[in-house]
Amino acid sequence: MNKRISVVVCAALIMLACASFAVAQEQYPDVQNAKPMFVAGPNHMELAPKRPAANLTQWNGTFTDLTHRTINFTMVGNDPATGVASTIPVYIIPIKMVYPANNGNKTFDPATATVQNGLTVVNNIIASPIFNSGVNFTQGNVNLGTTQYIDAYQRGNFWKFVKKKANRNYHVLLGTPTVLAEQTITVNQGQGSVVNNPFASGLVGTYDINLFDSNLQKFMKSFSQINPGVLPLFVTYDVFLTSGGCCIGGYHNANGAQPGGQTYSHATYVDQPGSFSQDVSALSHEIGEWMDDPFVDNRVNCNDNSIMENGDPLEGRSNYGGFPYSLNGFTYNLQSLVFIGYFGGPKADSVHKWLSFQNDESHVCPGQ
Repeated sequence: MNKRISVVVCAALIMLACASFAVAQEQYPDVQNAKPMFVAGPNHMELAPKRPAANLTQWNGTFTDLTHRTINFTMVGNDPATGVASTIPVYIIPIKMVYPANNGNKTFDPATATVQNGLTVVNNIIASPIFNSGVNFTQGNVNLGTTQYIDAYQRGNFWKFVKKKANRNYHVLLGTPTVLAEQTITVNQGQGSVVNNPFASGLVGTYDINLFDSNLQKFMKSFSQINPGVLPLFVTYDVFLTSGGCCIGGYHNANGAQPGGQTYSHATYVDQPGSFSQDVSALSHEIGEWMDDPFVDNRVNCNDNSIMENGDPLEGRSNYGGFPYSLNGFTYNLQSLVFIGYFGGPKADSVHKWLSFQNDESHVCPGQ
């Protein structure tokens, strides 16, 4: 009798476990047809700031591309030919993504989640080579400087000018970030969900990019510190945005045209090894593109890019275009970026006449 009851109880427990497993599988589904993506724009011209008190530090340039058409562009910082350094103030706004009990029952919080070195996601971003000047970048035996990653990239992009003795102090640096109050987005059913990461083990959240951007517009209005002279940087943790499909690791955009538009950017930080957007790789992609196309209006004659997005051509490479750099005991993944020569600009402007920072691109863009 006792033995029979035990068997019945065991069978019941097995059925309960199976039921629980079935629920878990249903709660955290696989993403179908996932694709690693980044996006930019379109510029929100209708949201342009009125009479801004300060503008983003920027310069305008021009070149004749390989199809003999004139390209006009705007980039962040001062003209490299002047040798004048600049520092852009940065405000980080962490975004906590909450998925209620009926939609995954999980919260992804970059302000509290910790990574291998014990830092929170936000603090590890600040400690990374995006903001920390502790890494020496020597590309093909040319020392571009011990500096921040995007600054090293831009120095290499215009090495023809920067290498001159009078211009060696040229830099475009990101100021030490000020972290503003964390904002919260609750993701309801139909807007996104908790899913298995299609690029690695573990779970990630998803959320519609248009809904996300509408939230960012509200957040920017709520902070008096945000103006066109600074870069608002929105950070999520283990969350991919969607637009008709998954998975977007970040984007940059502007409200209004140069010189007085408000630029801003978003990137996610994924802590799962080998994943798309691992640690600061998405951030390096987006800050690099913001640097060379802040108002998402630098039009180029390329079949793979209509604007000067210097990260997109390399995002599909090994490790999603990322290269490892160690700093203070942590290995960060920084995505390589193409130089101006890729878009049909003068190759001689860049270090070694390379087409990309890691010399991992051998051809100009299709269409040139």
